[in-house]
Amino acid sequence: MAIEKIDIEPFLSLSENIPVFDVRSPGEFTHAHIPNAISLPLFSDEERKVVGTLYKQKSRQQAIKAGLDFFGVKMKAMVEEVEAHFKKNKLSVLPEDNPSLIVHCWRGGMRSAGVAWLLDLYGFKVYTIIGGYKAYRKWALAQFEKKYPVKILGGYTGSGKTLIIEELEKKQTPVINLEKIAGHRGSAFGNIGIPKQPSQELFENTLALYLYKTLKKITDNNESIWLEDESQRIGDVNIPITFWKQMREADLYFLDIPFEERLMHILNMYGNLDKMKMINAIVRIKKRLGGLDAKDAVNAFMEDRIEDCFRILLRYYDKQYLKGMESRENLNEKRKNIICDEVSPINVNRLFV
Repeated sequence: MAIEKIDIEPFLSLSENIPVFDVRSPGEFTHAHIPNAISLPLFSDEERKVVGTLYKQKSRQQAIKAGLDFFGVKMKAMVEEVEAHFKKNKLSVLPEDNPSLIVHCWRGGMRSAGVAWLLDLYGFKVYTIIGGYKAYRKWALAQFEKKYPVKILGGYTGSGKTLIIEELEKKQTPVINLEKIAGHRGSAFGNIGIPKQPSQELFENTLALYLYKTLKKITDNNESIWLEDESQRIGDVNIPITFWKQMREADLYFLDIPFEERLMHILNMYGNLDKMKMINAIVRIKKRLGGLDAKDAVNAFMEDRIEDCFRILLRYYDKQYLKGMESRENLNEKRKNIICDEVSPINVNRLFV
């Protein structure tokens, strides 16, 4: 079988149905990768460093020889790892079934060429990405320059905006859950009890793919993509500025829910989280919260007066959200107030009244 080189658009289509193997080093992969790609490193981080140094300081030929020393002993294990993936996911590896996969490295150079040769020799139908990961990265950044039909779901902290986004998704309405992609709930307490956030680059790579796929699903000219109202910064990652500006210019559907209802929702979400992590989070926002309020909030939490603590915090976040909302241009024209009695997924029905 011949190895086939493909551009990004064919890759995006093919990768929905066949596995993608990233042969860059573990460190490169961990920093950022194409969403859903599988790490199949040709070199370890140290081996990559050795080969790269030889390439720069000696010659291409010496770098290739060193690379072959590392590659040769791994060939069987790499083939078996790919086979194991196919079997685990109930994908056929029989030659007559023409098992297909995609291989890429950083620029679509020697690393992907070497692994592609091996897997092609073994019997897989192999595709490689022209330009490698770098080409995908360029494509991803370009997605944020496009114009999208977006609607923004707003509301003070504790309004259950994420519940509504999830309910819209269940109804197969086009949505993008930014906090899910960012791995953060969007407040000083948003990373407690959940895995570490992705890098900025990986966040952008994933968001770009969500935008691309979600836009493809829109068939009605009146249909929009729903997103939760966010600050540009979600924990340690930032929404790309050009796309965030689009969000700020879009119509804002504001869930107007009583303070006490939102407070109860927040208590249910955060009331049982690790006490010391919660207190450390309060200390981190001490300057913005104000020394006295921070002290009162910490004391309340230490004394298990959890509701008193969150009452202080919720008032603070309400002020912050109001300040951010009022900085929008033409807010009166864009804001659509949706009055709700309680925090509930059924509030989704009010968006379309």
